[in-house]
Amino acid sequence: MQIEHAKQSYIEVTAAELPLYCPTPNMTLWNAHPKVYIPVEKLGEARCPYCSTLYKLKGELPKGHH
Repeated sequence: MQIEHAKQSYIEVTAAELPLYCPTPNMTLWNAHPKVYIPVEKLGEARCPYCSTLYKLKGELPKGHH
């Protein structure tokens, strides 16, 4: 996962990082807003409704993941 997300246009995440929540513990301002689930596995990308950070899934989902 990218640590300095403010400099990126999006953050790539892998299946190993699912389920995904924002903010992540790696973010500088990890307590900037309430922790919210980000459903990146549904469409391959999703945006946080609080901070508008865009997350994109890199690679494939693990087998049996819906």
